[in-house]
Amino acid sequence: MSVTPYTSNKSKKEQVTQMFDSISGKYDLLNRTLSMGIDRIWRARVVREIKRQNPESLLDVATGTGDLILAAAPAVQKNMVGLDISPGMLELGIKKVGKSPYNNRIQMQVGDAENLPFPEGCFQAITCAFGVRNFENLHAGLAEFYRTLSLGGKTYILEFSRPTQGVLAALFLFYFRHILPRIGRLVSKDPAAYTYLPQSVAAFPDGEDFLNELRAVGFKNAKQHRMTLGVATLYVAEK
Repeated sequence: MSVTPYTSNKSKKEQVTQMFDSISGKYDLLNRTLSMGIDRIWRARVVREIKRQNPESLLDVATGTGDLILAAAPAVQKNMVGLDISPGMLELGIKKVGKSPYNNRIQMQVGDAENLPFPEGCFQAITCAFGVRNFENLHAGLAEFYRTLSLGGKTYILEFSRPTQGVLAALFLFYFRHILPRIGRLVSKDPAAYTYLPQSVAAFPDGEDFLNELRAVGFKNAKQHRMTLGVATLYVAEK
């Protein structure tokens, strides 16, 4: 099941690009506010996993404003690339990278996750935070992750998931489905962006279903680490 942010004759890819361009200026503020800062904890877990691998090179897909690639930079030995389909988001990411001590090691560029502009096996690690559910063709995107990873390389995919147990999980679901979209619409001025968020999470094949998607393109040792009552999940898999 595929969900798009707007009702139009454009492809999902075009609509997602339009949506993120429209909210890019408020994205970081909304991210911190709507997640109550927990997004930093989730990214820190990704970085801990990357440190265990200690890769020489890393590609961050759907890099957005650069939060994850900047957090991961100390754990990567050499060069990194941040790629995003939204020029508006990437413009902000370029500014943040330019002010960081990692400017000489991070290259930021516009690109399509389902058609990565890189040769086979050129990265030891690929990350993606809250981006894969926006892919128009999930299988094609994951296949590109697999193609561009070196043998033994790992992918680290952080994504929202659906909590299923406990009163706190029920409260979060209420917040996520009803309160968050209203705040998001008010601040971002985009009527669809934060309605699309819970809809896209509901449509995403999380948990074991997503692990099977990873296995279907060739990944092995696919594992999931559920966080914050299952609100978010980190998926790790190896080529």
